[in-house]
Amino acid sequence: MFYEPIKRIMDITLAIVLGIIFLPVCILTAISIKIESPGPIFADTPGRVGKNGKIFRLYKFRSMIVGAHNLLRNDPRFKKLYEEYKRSGYKLREDPRWTRVGKFIRKYSIDEIPQLINVLKGEMSLVGPRPYYPDEIEEQQKRYPHTKELVKEVLSVKPGITGEWQVSGRSEINFDKRIAMDAEYARRKSLIFDIIIILKTPWAMISGKGAV
Repeated sequence: MFYEPIKRIMDITLAIVLGIIFLPVCILTAISIKIESPGPIFADTPGRVGKNGKIFRLYKFRSMIVGAHNLLRNDPRFKKLYEEYKRSGYKLREDPRWTRVGKFIRKYSIDEIPQLINVLKGEMSLVGPRPYYPDEIEEQQKRYPHTKELVKEVLSVKPGITGEWQVSGRSEINFDKRIAMDAEYARRKSLIFDIIIILKTPWAMISGKGAV
């Protein structure tokens, strides 16, 4: 009964606190991105699927060359890479589109700090399922047909900056296992579980385990 309003208060409070703490890191990251390569500070990626299937813009520091998302999907030079991308659960262990700064900030999840803006806007939560791309949801359901009902459960809640699958290996977990974990999270609705995940997140960031 009180889960969602308390969770929202916790989201806003922690997002403000974390935003202040990480402000120097954000400024340094933004300067580094502009120095290394021309283009915007934030990634120019398509929208993500939010609660109830609503599409929103996810804020993320740019870790790739400009237009990287479109190049992967439409440029013939990246056809093999795109096939590998889809086979590996929409993640790549090595990606020629990464910049040097980008590779570093992705390893330690620094690129995800701007998602605190999404949290303040009410589009995301600090803890929740992965914010999926629309085509990712579509393609992965074709590959794993048994996950369709699980996807419906996952889209009943806001996606999160961190979640159970992120602190349990992150991109090393396949879609079918990841979506099952996310669906279980959506059903659980536990503030204590949220707090446990938040406490585990710093080590996942520092260790860079499974980060891509």
